[in-house]
Amino acid sequence: MRVVAEHGNDQLAKVYVAELEDGHHVEFVESVQPPRTHEEKWVNIISTSVGCPIACKICDAGGDYARPLSAEEMTSQIDHLANARFSSGKVTSTLWKIQLARMGEPTLNPAVLQFLRKLADGNHDNLVISFSTVAPSNCAPFIQELRRVKESGFSGKFQLQFSIHSTDDETRLRLIPARCLALPEMAALGRQFRGPEDKKVTLNFVVMKDVAIDVERIARLFEPENFLIKLTPLNPTYRARYHKVQPGFDPERPETATALISKFEEKGFEVILSIGELEENQIGSNCGQYLERLRR
Repeated sequence: MRVVAEHGNDQLAKVYVAELEDGHHVEFVESVQPPRTHEEKWVNIISTSVGCPIACKICDAGGDYARPLSAEEMTSQIDHLANARFSSGKVTSTLWKIQLARMGEPTLNPAVLQFLRKLADGNHDNLVISFSTVAPSNCAPFIQELRRVKESGFSGKFQLQFSIHSTDDETRLRLIPARCLALPEMAALGRQFRGPEDKKVTLNFVVMKDVAIDVERIARLFEPENFLIKLTPLNPTYRARYHKVQPGFDPERPETATALISKFEEKGFEVILSIGELEENQIGSNCGQYLERLRR
């Protein structure tokens, strides 16, 4: 793997583009969450495939899918970030978070399990894994094996996230053009996955204008003791603009999301309003933005 481009703010986020041995390109990110420094909490966001076979309507990482990455290629992304940030190559952050949420749908790549087992063997006491999936319809066997990996190596330090975006099935299929689990199936799988010491399973909604989020339906299917809600703003991606998808609230005015937050909280859900630093949109550290920018 050879890094061919990097861009960003060393005190906030940096995105890297690497060329693989076969000439394909992937991108990966390191970031901090001010006011925390990288010594307090350091986040790595890595790719699991070249391109993404899902091609969600709001994500620039989709399209141009070529192949899944090997466990070694995923490890190389982590190694490059660690060596660039820490002189010893050993991550000394109090909290080190690796998110499998860049390019690719991780449940479609069996090598992800091998990659995670290798990480678990490293005995990193400061490491937390965040695993984000749209829950393709054939993902249950993968998630069950992932649960075993989690229980043996990351118990209490693993975050499973289902990216839902809409509670209307037709709208969800339009935004995520792939066969995915129905919401009741997702709820059952999430309950099975979560152990007594584990973090709650996250239900992620990118809030978009005229895209239904039925709080009553979520409350009927998902219980607050096992699931939490994360609301995120729509990133200004090329694909979102092309498909004329508009934001459902203003990230510069978080109070515009208050009504939706209150509805979930009234049902007993913990709600995270996840608004990153707006400078990250200029850096291009969201959803495949920088690689798409280089292509253009």
